[in-house]
Amino acid sequence: MIFDSMVGEDSVKLKEKVIVVTGAGSGIGAALCRRFAAENPAAIVVSDQNEELATSVAEEIGGFAVECDVADESQIQRLVESTEKRFERVDLFCGNAGIGLMGGAEVSDEDWKRVMDVNFMSHVYSTRAVLPGMLARGEGYLLHTASAAGLLTQVGSAPYAVSKHAAVAFAEWLAITHGDQGIKVSCLCPLGVKTRMLESDHPVVQKLAETAILAEQVAEAVVEGIDRERFLILPHAEVAGFVEFKAKDPERWLEKMRDW
Repeated sequence: MIFDSMVGEDSVKLKEKVIVVTGAGSGIGAALCRRFAAENPAAIVVSDQNEELATSVAEEIGGFAVECDVADESQIQRLVESTEKRFERVDLFCGNAGIGLMGGAEVSDEDWKRVMDVNFMSHVYSTRAVLPGMLARGEGYLLHTASAAGLLTQVGSAPYAVSKHAAVAFAEWLAITHGDQGIKVSCLCPLGVKTRMLESDHPVVQKLAETAILAEQVAEAVVEGIDRERFLILPHAEVAGFVEFKAKDPERWLEKMRDW
């Protein structure tokens, strides 16, 4: 196929699959595309609102670039329709695009909406577009990039924390509702990752950057998580402990977060 130059031990879950990745022009999305390319998929559709970046990654891996703003449902529908027209199906849809901004309740309605649209509603839009075909075939995989902030919180950013919580909740609902119909769901929840989102001098962002991992490490965790059909993919293993602590003693957890 188009990835013959890539060498790797094939993942059963990814070999000969048609994969779509949003927010794939850089960061985690680009790393996912490069890592998936080593698994001999049938095709990788590299989607980003920046067409130039998408094209660059697609040319690098032998994929196909599609410009798409995930906050616009009609653009996601076109992304899926064009993929299905060219490759007949979507086997794995990776809703990876995301944005963040600092602030709390005072953040403008316009900014709240933009963050919610990109970080949460984009998953609703993409699911609407791909789920009917997956259900008809009796199989399909959804990977939703959320964040450890969706399991814990994000100090300094209410919109990011709320939108990522919503993304996790929707992924859980999909796994429960459609898990017996051949639909697999994974929710990716990393802590800090060395991408453009951490290129800020804000103290909270700088603290996250201290323990940030590479996007390539996240991509490796994703391939392993998909192969094992894990719902929660946690590239930072310590997140599981944080979630357990939060559940056991929420008051103490809140106190600790205030001091973070």
